Amino acid sequence: MFENLQDRLEVAFKNLKGEGKITELNVASTIKEIRRALVEADVNYAIAKKFTDNIKDKATGESVITAVSPGQLMVKIVQDELTSFMGGTVTDINLKGNPAIILISGLQGSGKTTFSGKLANYIKTKLGKSVMLTACDVYRPAAIEQLRVLGEQIKVEVYSELDNKNPIQIAQNAIAHAKTKGYNVVIVDTAGRLAVDEEMMAEIESLKRNLQPQETLFVVDSMTGQDAVNTAKAFNDRINFDGVVLTKLDGDTRGGAALSIKYTVDKPIKFVSRGEKLDTLDVFYPDRMAQRILGMGDIVSFVEKAQEQYDAKEAAKLQSKIMKNQFDFEDFLAQLNQIKKMGSMKDLLGMIPGMGKAIKDVDINDDAFKKIEAIIYSMTPKERKNPDLLNGNRRQRIANGSGNTIQEVNQFIKQFEEMRKMMKKFGSMNAAGKLKGLKFGQ
Repeated sequence: MFENLQDRLEVAFKNLKGEGKITELNVASTIKEIRRALVEADVNYAIAKKFTDNIKDKATGESVITAVSPGQLMVKIVQDELTSFMGGTVTDINLKGNPAIILISGLQGSGKTTFSGKLANYIKTKLGKSVMLTACDVYRPAAIEQLRVLGEQIKVEVYSELDNKNPIQIAQNAIAHAKTKGYNVVIVDTAGRLAVDEEMMAEIESLKRNLQPQETLFVVDSMTGQDAVNTAKAFNDRINFDGVVLTKLDGDTRGGAALSIKYTVDKPIKFVSRGEKLDTLDVFYPDRMAQRILGMGDIVSFVEKAQEQYDAKEAAKLQSKIMKNQFDFEDFLAQLNQIKKMGSMKDLLGMIPGMGKAIKDVDINDDAFKKIEAIIYSMTPKERKNPDLLNGNRRQRIANGSGNTIQEVNQFIKQFEEMRKMMKKFGSMNAAGKLKGLKFGQ
């Protein structure tokens, strides 16, 4: 995401390279390039002008910092302004209530129902609260079924009344049901339309008035750019929502919605969502997003994702096995699974400073480890725990069973043995970290 914007901003900053200090003269072309980059990212021209005017005021008003080059200073000013435009600080979701009610709004196709499932999963797994989903899109049976399927996947109850066409009544009954069951949170998925219309607005207005939710979230498809901002304004004028959710950030996102929406409606972006998997929901951090837009990566989020999969006891156990040269294929498989749980491989690499630009044109398949997994799963349990057993006949059987050639199996086993030696040699280093740096199957 934001790749075109990154490229254009990089061009803008080059204008200041080699300059001794920032002046009104040499900053003018840089400001012009930044404004053009924002407009091409589908940011409204008036907002882009306000943004660049702020940058110009700060840049020309800065006293010369001898230790910092003009280019570096401008990057810092732009980073701060991007962070401010997108909200400045992270905004928590309000879950005070018994139960807390979260009303989900937005157009049809924006990803409301999928987001509802992701949010339920987030509240259950990350916040440790009991949650119930409520299906109030009475016009689309497919949406109710989709919510039911999502609920089954994350083991969360979904309340629905298939024969009832009154969304307010359904929601009120759901809340009463949630109270009897002791749920902490009720998420209400509502109907949408393909465009803003009076009937939809009246319905969501009535739902909010009757339910008095702790949180009203507006879900918007970030790929729609400036149209998303206009729709957000229309919704906010009617229901005064509490926060925005940007979906489909893994697509061809130019960035206009993320950069404009907070400024336009003065409501925080609370979550961003990528892909269809139910664990691909992230709290929105304006400062981290600004860093990613500027190609600086997001190492804090990367470390947080790694820590979610980190188990101190297992790490100590693994360390001991490495030191004794007992690291086996079962251990290797467990480390692969930890890496996969962290999310999309390309997205993870993009969080590492300097990597985003390097891999932007590289097709990184999340199924890259499937060949390795097939080889390991074709081994017997005894072979996985005793790599030294793998003689020629066993390797041929593994090749046949995994759909690989004997050469590919031999290559993987050779790389595995080299890795074991290296891990034993550098046993004081984190084993999982070493795994992430290795290239297999090449």
